[in-house]
Amino acid sequence: MIKYQLICGGCNLIFDSWFASSKEFEKLKKKRLLSCHKCNSLKIEKSLMKPNVLNKTKHQIEPILKEKNLSINKKIKEYQNFIKKNFDYVGSNFAYEARSIHYDKKKRNKGIFGKASNEDLMELKEEGIETQSIPWFDDKNN
Repeated sequence: MIKYQLICGGCNLIFDSWFASSKEFEKLKKKRLLSCHKCNSLKIEKSLMKPNVLNKTKHQIEPILKEKNLSINKKIKEYQNFIKKNFDYVGSNFAYEARSIHYDKKKRNKGIFGKASNEDLMELKEEGIETQSIPWFDDKNN
């Protein structure tokens, strides 16, 4: 079996197709049995294909990337634990609470963290209220 990348001369659609052999492709083309599945054109040609070569370095890099990903996830989890211990969780009321602190000078012993939409965060920024956003993993995912 051989796989060719084909191109339609009618609509320029590029698609892959399998053939029993290169001779089989030529035989089907000569009998006008190859057609584009998009426009039904019979102007089908083989296009240049890149060889599919095994890459040793890819197999060497994957464990490194996996280790790096685990390291990043661990660091994010450390940040989350620090935030949970040192800040008050306000849930979905984050934008309201942030405005209360900023405008009403509402006194709090701790900073706050919670959930806010991107729109809320943009509005807070426009109002001069500083916020930070970090990725947050649920405990059940780790």
